[in-house]
Amino acid sequence: MARAGSKSKKKKPEKTNSVANALRTAWRWIFRGVLAFVLLILFVTLLYRFVDPPTTPYAFSEARRLGGIEREWVDMELIAPVMARSAVAAEDANFCLHWGLDVNAIQAAIDSGGTRGASTISQQVVKNVYLWHGRSWVRKSMEALWTPLMEAMWPKRRILEVYLNVAEFDEGVFGVQAAAQHYFGVDADQLTAVQAARLAAILPSPKTRSASNPSASVRRRAASIMDGAATILADGRAACFEDG
Repeated sequence: MARAGSKSKKKKPEKTNSVANALRTAWRWIFRGVLAFVLLILFVTLLYRFVDPPTTPYAFSEARRLGGIEREWVDMELIAPVMARSAVAAEDANFCLHWGLDVNAIQAAIDSGGTRGASTISQQVVKNVYLWHGRSWVRKSMEALWTPLMEAMWPKRRILEVYLNVAEFDEGVFGVQAAAQHYFGVDADQLTAVQAARLAAILPSPKTRSASNPSASVRRRAASIMDGAATILADGRAACFEDG
């Protein structure tokens, strides 16, 4: 009996070692998976600093749903400067001052009970280019972590260039070049201050607003955006994307 007992005791360390080895192997694969995911994020973030995104998850899904979309990429040099200023004035007036997350805007949104938006242009680029639309905490968390990384790797001018080329301006109309043609029959570099302001005014809800046939509220919003665009030009808040 003593020998049998001693044999059973010898087996326990072997079983413990087996479990420990399995755990170490599992953690090793988890670490490798996380590392691969991080490297992938770094790669695609750096890639789109230099390569124009061929599409976005949302544009791709809309193309499938509608049977096609209007979209034509144009470089920043082929976009009227007033369009860039109008977009910033409308969506993110402190674009040149923050590092991706506008803390003051977030606090203001919290104070207002969540009735106003706090997403910066940088956040919208991350959402549109890399993630999916929706209000899940998973997406918002990924967006909040990814945005500062993109800000560290991309210049502000590139961020705004991508934003203007992937934003939706009407159902199936993506990017400022397609929008300029769709609403006004001109190229993006020919947009006037009024036209640019109206395009910027419909950005929050492009499927329910029109730039060529604006409602009274869109006209008022556009007038405010024109003032804002002139203001950020005068006070230097447009310098980060107009220089270079």
